[in-house]
Amino acid sequence: QVQLVESGGGLVQAGGSLRLSCAASGRTISAYAMGWFRQPPGKEREFVAAISWSGGKIYYADSVQGRFTISRENAKNTVYLQMNSLKPEDTAVYYCAVGRRRFASGLKDYTRPSEYDYWGQGTQVTVSS
Repeated sequence: QVQLVESGGGLVQAGGSLRLSCAASGRTISAYAMGWFRQPPGKEREFVAAISWSGGKIYYADSVQGRFTISRENAKNTVYLQMNSLKPEDTAVYYCAVGRRRFASGLKDYTRPSEYDYWGQGTQVTVSS
C-alpha cells in the first residue's frame, strides 16, 4: 500500500503562487510516473500535470502550461507542483497520484485517472480575485 499526503494548499490572491508537496510512504515512488489532478467545485476531476519516473518527461494541461511546474525528488519520495500566476479558475482540490506501471516509457496515457492506482486525500487551493 502507498500513502500519499498532499500539503501546501491555501488561500491566495490572483497572481500569487503556491507550492504543493506530495509525500509518499509505504513504497518508493522512484520507479513510477506521478501526476497531479484537480477537482474544481461542482466539476469533474481533471488532469493538471504528470512527470515520468526519471523526471525526464513532463506533460501539462494546456490550462496550466507556462504557469505550473511539476518536479520530483526521489530521494525524499516527494513530488511537487509549483503554481505561479494563479487565477480564480485554478480554485480546486488538488490531488497527487502514483502511476500504475513501473518504468513506464511515456506519459501520453497519464492524463487519465485510470492510469493511477493510489491517490492522496487532496489539498484545497482557493484563488481570490
